[in-house]
Amino acid sequence: MVRTRIIPTLLLRNESLVKTVKFGKFSYIGDPCNAVRIFNELEVDELVFLDILASPRGTEPNYKLLRDIADECFMPMGYGGGIKTAEQAHKIFSIGFEKVFLNTSIVNNPNLIEQISTAYGSQATAVSIDVKKNIFGNYKVVTCGGRKRTALDPVIWAKEAEKMGAGEILLTAVDCEGTWQGMDCDLISKVSSAVNIPVIAQGGAGNIGDIGEGIDRGGASAVALGSMVVFQKQGMGVLVNFPDKKLIEVELGKH
Repeated sequence: MVRTRIIPTLLLRNESLVKTVKFGKFSYIGDPCNAVRIFNELEVDELVFLDILASPRGTEPNYKLLRDIADECFMPMGYGGGIKTAEQAHKIFSIGFEKVFLNTSIVNNPNLIEQISTAYGSQATAVSIDVKKNIFGNYKVVTCGGRKRTALDPVIWAKEAEKMGAGEILLTAVDCEGTWQGMDCDLISKVSSAVNIPVIAQGGAGNIGDIGEGIDRGGASAVALGSMVVFQKQGMGVLVNFPDKKLIEVELGKH
């Protein structure tokens, strides 16, 4: 049995770490390199960094910041934000990141998935899918950090990404993100049951029980954590941390 991955997903805004709520209001968390040092000590298995301004601004990834992060980091890393070309992906891999997350750019240029997957392998090519409900209550893909709505159905888009060579899906329920109110297991289930590649569920986890729900009810292969790894508790101050691994094992053993 493959061990379930619990992945801290950290949001970059300029050169700082922040945490958003529903992709909107954000709180300052601190210096990303300091956070990496703490996660090193906590022996976290994997980290993901997402630049929340690169795509909305149309800028390239901040390679200098990514080099600084890579110099501090002892575990595998993934990065997403502003990647528009295979050449940019190559720069990120050469810095030391093992995986790129593609989102906004591939809606207009889905061939980019295949280009990167062919060159570097599907294991290095992940697709990030951000989802909101529209006024009719239907799930739709959003891009540009949630600023642009599309007509894309997340299930169909995930299947298309898999066909193009994606090795993994990072699925974010924007309406749950940063709320601590639990994960959207219906959305997770719809996507995870439609594809044969791992789905990382993100958005809404507020306790270890929510992680178990995302895995059990949602069928996710992994869970990405934001608020739970940068705050003490809901409504309390910043504290870079990671849930007790033994408690996670107990919770997942129930399912």
